[in-house]
Amino acid sequence: MNNSLKVGVLFLGRRRPGFDMDWGKQMEERVRKRLNKAKISFFEPPEKAVDDTSLRRVLAACEAEKVNAIVLLQATMGDGRLAPTLAQLWPHPLILWATPENQDGDMISSCSLVGVHCWASVLRQMGHPFELVYGDPEHAETIQRFSEAVHLAATVRRLKTVRTGVIGGQAPGYFAMSADPFAIYRGTGAQVQTYSLIEFSNIVNELPAEAVAADVAKVKALGYPHKDTTDDDLPVASRLYLAMKSFFENENLDTLTIREWPEMPNVFGQWPYLGVARLADEGYAIGIEGDADGAIGAWIVESLGLGRCYLSDWLEHDKQNITLWHGGAAPMSLCEPVGKPGGPRIARHFNIKKPACIEATLRAGMPITVYRFWRCDGKYIFSAREGETLKPKRHLMMTNCLARMNCDPRDWFEDLCHAGMPHHVGVVEGHHSKFLQRVARVLDMQVM
Repeated sequence: MNNSLKVGVLFLGRRRPGFDMDWGKQMEERVRKRLNKAKISFFEPPEKAVDDTSLRRVLAACEAEKVNAIVLLQATMGDGRLAPTLAQLWPHPLILWATPENQDGDMISSCSLVGVHCWASVLRQMGHPFELVYGDPEHAETIQRFSEAVHLAATVRRLKTVRTGVIGGQAPGYFAMSADPFAIYRGTGAQVQTYSLIEFSNIVNELPAEAVAADVAKVKALGYPHKDTTDDDLPVASRLYLAMKSFFENENLDTLTIREWPEMPNVFGQWPYLGVARLADEGYAIGIEGDADGAIGAWIVESLGLGRCYLSDWLEHDKQNITLWHGGAAPMSLCEPVGKPGGPRIARHFNIKKPACIEATLRAGMPITVYRFWRCDGKYIFSAREGETLKPKRHLMMTNCLARMNCDPRDWFEDLCHAGMPHHVGVVEGHHSKFLQRVARVLDMQVM
C-alpha cells in the first residue's frame, strides 16, 4: 500500500514577511528531508500557495500528478481565507500538519498550530473532513501520526470508488446484514452490485479443468494437513475458490460477500470456507453470509495497512474474555503455525459434515482489535475494543479464539446489541482502536 501512495505536499506561503521567516525555511527543509526518507511517494508543486490564484495552480499540479492525498503545512502562519477554496477544489480529507515553535528566544516564531487551528475550525464548519498532525518531522511519533493520516485520507478517498459484490443476498434471518445499496453509498460512498447464486454456479461449472488442477497443486504446496478430508475433496474446493476470485477480477470488485448457507453445501457438495480463508489471507476483502458491511470493514483495514481481517461470530463471553468462533474461514496467517497444535487443517464442517473448512486456532499472545462498522437508524456506527489472544480453555471445531479484552465484554456486548450491531465482528492483529475511531470520525460515523 505504501508504494502505491503519492502525497501532494503543499506549503502555504506569505505575501508579506511575518513571524520568523528563517525558522520557517528551516522547518520546511526539515520536513522535506524527512519525507525524502519515507516509503511513500511525495510531490511538491513548484510554487507555494499564497493566494487564491496560486492555490488553484498548486492543486492543478497535484491533480496532474494523480496524488492520493494532500498535506498542507504552514511553517509560518498562512492565509486562512484559502481554506474554503481548497475545500471546494479537493472534496476529500485534508491533512493539516502543524510544525513546532522555535524554543529559543522570546520571539513567536511560526504560529503554525494557530494557523492549523483556524483551518480546522473553518473546515469543520463547512463539513469538510480533515486529519491533524502536530510535531517535529524528525520525531518518530510525528512521522507515525503522519503515516496514519496519509493512509486514512487515501482510504476514505478510495472508499468512494469501492465496488462491493453480494452473491445471493444475506443468510436467512440475518436481516441486519442486508446490503441496502443506497444506505451503503450514502454512508461510505461504496457501490453495491448483486449477483445470484445461479450466476456463481455457472462460473463454478465453466472453469477449465486445467485451471482447477493447477490450483489444487497450489493448495497441496501450502502443506495444510487433512483432518477428516482427503485430496479428493480439493478439486471442488479449488473451483469454489477460483469462482470467487473471478468475481473480484472480472467484475472489478474491491470487496465480496457470499451467501454460503444453506444452499451451497447441497448444490456443490462443499462449503466455500477453505477458499474464503485463502482469499482473506491473500489480502482480498471477503465476507460470508452476505455481510456486505463486514467485507467493507475488511477492505478498510487492508487499505489502512493493518493486515488481514477475520470475520467472526461472538460465541460467548464472561467479565474478561470473548470466545470468537466461526465455521472455518480465518486467514491462516493469524493462526498457529502449520503442523503445531491449533495450526490450520482442512476439515469437514462441524454441523453439516461436508468439506472444506479451515480448522485452526488464532495465535496466542497476539494483540488484537475487535471492531465493526454497521448501519442502524439510517446512519453508520462504529465500535472497537482492544485485547490479546489467549490459549483457549478448550478445543472447538472450526476457527477458535479466546480473547482477553481491555473492557468488560458483558457491558460492551449489551451496548452493541442495543445499537443494532449485526452478526459479525472483525478481528485484526494489533491495537488500532483509536486509529479506526479517527477513520469513523472522518466518515462522519457515530463512534461508541
